[in-house]
Amino acid sequence: MADDRVTSSTRFPPDGMTRRALLAATAGLSVAALLPASADAAAFPVPEILPLEKEDYAEARGRFRTNLIKKGPAPEKSEPLGTPPGARRVYYHGGPEGSIELIAWLSHYEPSAKLTPAVLFLHGGNATGDGHWELMKSYWEAGFVVLHPSFRGENGQAGNFSGFYDETADALAAANYLESLPGIDKDRLFLAGHSNGGTLALLASMTRKFRAAAPISAGVNSWRFFGRYDREIRFDANDPMEFIMRSSVCFGPSLKCPTLLLRGTEERPFDKDHQLLIDRARSAGVSIEAKLLPGNHNGVVPGAVLESIRFFNAVAA
Repeated sequence: MADDRVTSSTRFPPDGMTRRALLAATAGLSVAALLPASADAAAFPVPEILPLEKEDYAEARGRFRTNLIKKGPAPEKSEPLGTPPGARRVYYHGGPEGSIELIAWLSHYEPSAKLTPAVLFLHGGNATGDGHWELMKSYWEAGFVVLHPSFRGENGQAGNFSGFYDETADALAAANYLESLPGIDKDRLFLAGHSNGGTLALLASMTRKFRAAAPISAGVNSWRFFGRYDREIRFDANDPMEFIMRSSVCFGPSLKCPTLLLRGTEERPFDKDHQLLIDRARSAGVSIEAKLLPGNHNGVVPGAVLESIRFFNAVAA
């Protein structure tokens, strides 16, 4: 579910490095401190046919509470967040009932009578850094206000890492913060995200309505993800609902806005799970498309950001 971008503080990692190292290099994080993926087979049952839930995802979230067996910070160790060039450091209230104050980066803008479109961008990995923010420049150059939130348990912040579920609540809280800002056009509030952030973007856009969403290299099947990264499981893996509530493919008809799935040509093939999500969403009349762009899992991001801008402008036209 899981960025290549050369900046003054980040460099392309050598071939053969793990997903964790790739994400760390992009964000400017410590590679040595990151947890590797487990080579062990999944220690939980994986369904042969991915279930389709009849209940709307937003309603399901209203009654479901994840059961965290292990509580603690996000699995990627990282430095406390500063404020990168071009950003304004702000705080939004995530967590249960807004109980956790979390850092976000907001692009500079001047509120005016003419409302401005905005993009909420959800970062990849389980920590963030200046390299992630540099990828946002294309949005504000295109006239969007952009908010880049961090999540619970990341970069030394409060809260327990849950692996996509409670982090979705943080993403939704960040969306509420963004649309409450003066001069923001609530009817042109867009959502994008890369890798883990793409996964969260799908789950968030199944919970509330955005104008459009553009998940990049998103995961849709949590059994597949946690089968590769089982050390990131903090919930009760014996409860299949824990996986279902983290799998957008199980709630395809719940998508609430036009969606464009973006992915790199050098990534693993556009697999059947993604096609199943598309088929299920279209069965409910959801506008959803997929597009491959040149690049690998990390290198596709700059081009995907530009493609998302074209998509957002076309939807809002």
